[in-house]
Amino acid sequence: MRASAFLAIALVLVACAPSVQPLKGVPAPALSLPPLQLAPSHRKIVFRWEYTDGESLTRGDGAVRLAAPDSARVDFFLGGLGGAAALVGDTLRANAGGMVKRFLPPVPLMWAVFGRLAIPALPDTTVVTDGALLRADIGRPVEWRVTAKADSLLSLAHIPGGKVAEVVIRSANGEIVYEVPSARRKLRLTIVRTEEGGAFDSSIWNP
Repeated sequence: MRASAFLAIALVLVACAPSVQPLKGVPAPALSLPPLQLAPSHRKIVFRWEYTDGESLTRGDGAVRLAAPDSARVDFFLGGLGGAAALVGDTLRANAGGMVKRFLPPVPLMWAVFGRLAIPALPDTTVVTDGALLRADIGRPVEWRVTAKADSLLSLAHIPGGKVAEVVIRSANGEIVYEVPSARRKLRLTIVRTEEGGAFDSSIWNP
């Protein structure tokens, strides 16, 4: 495919991305974002997943082994097939199957799935409050939008150029959604149960 065709596709995708709405809330220049980090722990999180890509829909089961604050192993199961990825710090490794690579968000949004804010350091943060919610736009020009409640991360959106490129939304009912609006891709995780446990075998970090 010619470079001009790639450029045309990229422009269409940008055009399809929804525009960011103005930051809603009361300006709070004296406030800053809470740390939004994970306390040290070892947990296994069992979930159901649903992946939408255009008109296609796929469903399955999965599990996360979370070694907070900075490591997570994710396994997706689909019938007799499966795929896995390990996130350690800012490094994401996936096994050879294309399924998992297609599903997963980039590292900052992957961490947002688990409730950790791990975006690149950027100048300028604008903070507003909206009742119990705290919202912040980060970067100059703005690259990220964060929504938090107390010490919990509720959503993280990547918004370069004033467009919603990707977003993670975490709901109180145990549902987590990662969406790429311009590509009509969405991964929905529904948590079934969480089990506390001890340290995991080190081999799981190399899927």
